[in-house]
Amino acid sequence: MEVMKESSLRIMEEGLGRIDGELETTYERVRKLASGNAVVVFSFSGCCMCHVVKRLLFGLGVGPTIIELDEEKGGREIQAVLYQLVGDGKQPVPAIFVGGKFLGGLENVMSCHINGTLVPLLKDAGALWL
Repeated sequence: MEVMKESSLRIMEEGLGRIDGELETTYERVRKLASGNAVVVFSFSGCCMCHVVKRLLFGLGVGPTIIELDEEKGGREIQAVLYQLVGDGKQPVPAIFVGGKFLGGLENVMSCHINGTLVPLLKDAGALWL
């Protein structure tokens, strides 16, 4: 699987008119986190799928920025923004951003890892120095 061609954040920006004030502020927070860090993982501390993604990234030598939504002030609002981003009604966590672009959840990350595209994505984002 590939990272979306267009930045998911740009797609989200087009829909800002539909997001109310609180979510718009939260959207900006998500956008800044995603664009200001090589790898960001939005997670729940007790989620086994989130644990798998974090272990994979740590195992590859990546030190992602991890936002535990159940421990983060405004975590519910961030989760609402992630639901809009995913758009298919599925659980949006874990949500992984690489180089400011939404990569997806566990399935997408594992698919990229298996097909050999994850490490190049991480290198391009500056998360790996191999």
